Amino acid sequence: MSKAIAPAELAASIRGYQLRSEQQLDRYLTLTEPGTARLLEAMRYSVLGGGKRLRPILVYCAGEALGAPLASLDAPAAAVELIHAYSLVHDDLPAMDDDDLRRGRPTCHKAYDEGTAVLVGDALQALAFGVIAEDESPGVSAAARLHVLRVLAQGIGTAGMAGGQAIDLEAVGQPLTLAALEEMHRRKTGALIKASVLMGAITANVGPGPELDALERFGAELGLAFQIQDDILDVTGDTATLGKQAGADAARDKPTYPSLLGLAKAQELAANARDRAIESLRSLGPRGEPLAALAHFVVDRSH
Repeated sequence: MSKAIAPAELAASIRGYQLRSEQQLDRYLTLTEPGTARLLEAMRYSVLGGGKRLRPILVYCAGEALGAPLASLDAPAAAVELIHAYSLVHDDLPAMDDDDLRRGRPTCHKAYDEGTAVLVGDALQALAFGVIAEDESPGVSAAARLHVLRVLAQGIGTAGMAGGQAIDLEAVGQPLTLAALEEMHRRKTGALIKASVLMGAITANVGPGPELDALERFGAELGLAFQIQDDILDVTGDTATLGKQAGADAARDKPTYPSLLGLAKAQELAANARDRAIESLRSLGPRGEPLAALAHFVVDRSH
């Protein structure tokens, strides 16, 4: 499948999805019982402070390509970004990566405090599942909504994001094989990206079968390509463009694709994973073209 969508058309679609996700996140973060005003302020600070919104974009893109109305995709799109934001807040904590900068601003624990940052992550995770569970968009079956919840839970548990972060913590300063590094990336970052694609498709009432299997393969390979590119940008990017400290992985002696294989080989593997992702869409025909274009965007990005 070729990159059939023109760059201007893709850019317009991305901007539209980003704007829609910002509006929905703002709406879901307008809580009547926030616990405390400081907690709500810190939650909004952490979620609404910019970002690519790749995960909600994938929910919208996959769901719309398969016939779901945009309104029915608002809840899963917002939920997956709330989960992503929670993971960043916790990932930045001193007990994890101890980062001071995120999206060009002080990290949550720097802007507020460590205890508040822990509670922000907890509250965002709870809110994400509530957003899906309480959604009443017409045309989405109860079975589909339950399936979405299950996919999201799997994406962030021990087989997904949390498990990948555990591998990451244990790997600092330790040699990793290429297979172990790939497993870490597929869990820590790739699992939630794969879940985003599946959540959009399931909301479009795509059930188990060859089509969903193809999209699962697409999401898995795209997630790997994204994280390899992230490793590359930590070497080639600058702090101002990235919105976070460039060179942080090397400074912490964390295993990455460039550190293990060199920059050129890492770039080759990112492109290979992208190509495998696109190839998995072949059975979808023209419906897969927006997702294929996004796969190119993921590997071609500069931040």
